[in-house]
Amino acid sequence: MSETRLVGVLGGMGPAATVDFYGKLVEETAATCDQGHVPVVIWGDPRVPDRSLSLLGDGEDPTPYLRRGIEGLRRAGCEVLAVPCNTAHAFVPRLAEEAGLELVSIIEVTADALAADGVRAAGVLATSGTLHAGLYAEALRRRGVAVVEPDGPGQLQVTAAIGAVKSGGVRPAHRRALEELSRSLADRGAERVVTACTELVLALDGSRVPVPILDPARLLARRVVDMVLGTQHLLPHPRTAGHNPTVMTGAPTAAPVSRPKMVSRLSSEPSISAPAARNSGTRAAAVSTSTA
Repeated sequence: MSETRLVGVLGGMGPAATVDFYGKLVEETAATCDQGHVPVVIWGDPRVPDRSLSLLGDGEDPTPYLRRGIEGLRRAGCEVLAVPCNTAHAFVPRLAEEAGLELVSIIEVTADALAADGVRAAGVLATSGTLHAGLYAEALRRRGVAVVEPDGPGQLQVTAAIGAVKSGGVRPAHRRALEELSRSLADRGAERVVTACTELVLALDGSRVPVPILDPARLLARRVVDMVLGTQHLLPHPRTAGHNPTVMTGAPTAAPVSRPKMVSRLSSEPSISAPAARNSGTRAAAVSTSTA
């Protein structure tokens, strides 16, 4: 039996961000077989009340739901906890300590990356709750990094983009708004823009922004791989001058811009085995699909 520590992923906040994080955890691991990857248990409960609304005093306390998920992961044998939801970090550190799990904080990991790159000012795109709680402001202040945040109208656009990702309805207008906001943060002195909500990385094209975009979910994935498997199991990233190797500088790769395809009917044609299909040059079709 391997002694590699089991990682618990407290997900569902939201589902698309959880899927995105697990994909990055796989991508960042230099594995040659199944057994070379990080062992994880994912608790994906989308019923957790809105963390941002709770922090703003206008929503239900998510603590009981978060505690239930963390306890479930502990009972499953997890020792390390990763939470791909920035706003939830206003609640989870205390709960992780209660459960005896080692929390890999997405906030601290991102702040470490900015400080290591010598960044003096960073733009932060996040939920209103994350900004209100000062999660990034405090972590970056301790490292001597100034925070640049959107103004009121800009924050409304951020909130709209987050909601669009959660509903699977990201539109070009949402992407343009985030690009313009990121450019405005850069104009105000931000040397990096942090997508400090795990939905935002699915809607922002970093290639259209004049400064690098930092992806906390990918940074979290790399830190988890390093902690559990060791640095030798990290996928190497080329470093260019002035650029952190884990920034997202291109278009988002997993944006849920359309509804998933659904199985509409079973094919009436008989199935063909793989060898037979190769021999005959015919491709076997098991199902047909349509967009919902």
